[in-house]
Amino acid sequence: MGRIICCGLGPGDPDLMSVRADRTVRAAKHVAYFRKKGQLGQARRIVEGLLVADVSEYPMEYPVTTEIAFDSPDYAQLLGSFYDEWAERLARLARAIDVVVLCEGDPYFYGSFMHLHSRLQGRVEIEVIAGIPGMAGCWNSVGQPIALGDDVTTVLMGTLPEAELEERMRSSDALVVMKTGRNLRKIRRALASAGRLDDAWLVERGTMPDQRVARLAEIGEADCPYFAIVLVHGQGRRREAAE
Repeated sequence: MGRIICCGLGPGDPDLMSVRADRTVRAAKHVAYFRKKGQLGQARRIVEGLLVADVSEYPMEYPVTTEIAFDSPDYAQLLGSFYDEWAERLARLARAIDVVVLCEGDPYFYGSFMHLHSRLQGRVEIEVIAGIPGMAGCWNSVGQPIALGDDVTTVLMGTLPEAELEERMRSSDALVVMKTGRNLRKIRRALASAGRLDDAWLVERGTMPDQRVARLAEIGEADCPYFAIVLVHGQGRRREAAE
């Protein structure tokens, strides 16, 4: 029996892969990874130059990304069938070989592999190698502590309704907003209504060669790339008392 080894690769910079992940990738004979049709895929890009020459690759191409709304029944059906098919294929492969599934960031933190993970339970041995979450790479790029003292940190999805975003932004100290992209205008409005816009940073492609770090209030209204995160740093509630 083989295994499915999901390898967390970190936020984008290959130098931020763990020693264990690097060792696993370099030894892999069979590698699977998610990608948008016609593109290399971020996880595969991270390991460029690390794979052995005779590696067998299994690109898992999403049937849909942003073409239809993520909350539509068609979207759920297409993605569900996609994950079902690949879980079956990977389970068959793992009857005889180890298959390394590449995952940017950390697999257990909003990672795409989790859709396969739930479908593979009880069917095959699974090993998961932790990776640095993308948000950690992004706040490190800003160069400020994301949270101090008694700060409460909230991780939000930009896909949430604007009213809910605003409410949660008001009630937390430090903020991480993921899934920005086409939601950036809504996120900006919610931050402004919550009185947090002037403290917000936008980090695009954090730790990657074309990284951009800017204050959100100072950039235009255009959509941002998929790999982008909005950050609002905490100020250290009751820090002085703790010290």
